[in-house]
Amino acid sequence: MRDTTLDQKSERLFAAITSFESAIVAYSGGVDSALVAQLTHDLLGPSNALIVTAVSDSLADYELADARAIAEQRGWNLHTIATSEMEDERYLRNDGRRCFFCKSELYNHLERLASIEGFRVIANGANRDDLGDYRPGMKAAKDFSVRSPLLEADIGKDEVRALAQEVGLPNWDKPAQPCLSSRIPYGTHVTSEALKMISSAEKHLRQLGFPENRVRHYGETARVELPLNMVTVYSEPATKMKAEAGIIAAGYRKVELDPKGLRSGNLNEALKSK
Repeated sequence: MRDTTLDQKSERLFAAITSFESAIVAYSGGVDSALVAQLTHDLLGPSNALIVTAVSDSLADYELADARAIAEQRGWNLHTIATSEMEDERYLRNDGRRCFFCKSELYNHLERLASIEGFRVIANGANRDDLGDYRPGMKAAKDFSVRSPLLEADIGKDEVRALAQEVGLPNWDKPAQPCLSSRIPYGTHVTSEALKMISSAEKHLRQLGFPENRVRHYGETARVELPLNMVTVYSEPATKMKAEAGIIAAGYRKVELDPKGLRSGNLNEALKSK
């Protein structure tokens, strides 16, 4: 039986999106922004819903391909833009505000696009659970008056997945996939070379049967994080040899497996300890 609370939240979500009249949705390829994109497309119509994906070195090529495939399958009005956060030294120095500068760059582009094309609102996929972690990008959204309909309707991640499954989104159960720069410890400069190494190593692990993984970048050392139930599989000698060979081919000299498993946002702990 469907939760009546979710029914009430869904009504608030639909009402919020309908009130936009026309909107640009910042679509990363994840389930949160995909749900907002789908509902905006459905409730406002394709001509009033522009779904925008930002393309830069911090977005893995396979993530972009997946995002495009969903948009094409669902018939969305998808537009891609090139963002230039890699030209911003404030972003590259990778302190605790890196995400703020990235999102500010994105929303600056979207604000100009909305003005040119006549869209009334810019929306994102932030949900209630995003309030529980360090999210400087939320400050950027506030600065640009970006709407977060999931957050406005008090919808959390589990509820996002339930609604996404109801509307038939193929990525309803997709694990969170933050940008590639999030694999680089704070204080370590972000470079295109490092992002390419991370992307290549993670793509290799995906192809080996580890769709949910993180390769944390410590210079010449790659520290692999996997869900705890996949650590034993990775540790099988033949699998480990193949995994490490591909990671070294990506440019690393040493590979370590984190015994604590995958922890989304674990590099934020360094900020909390300061």
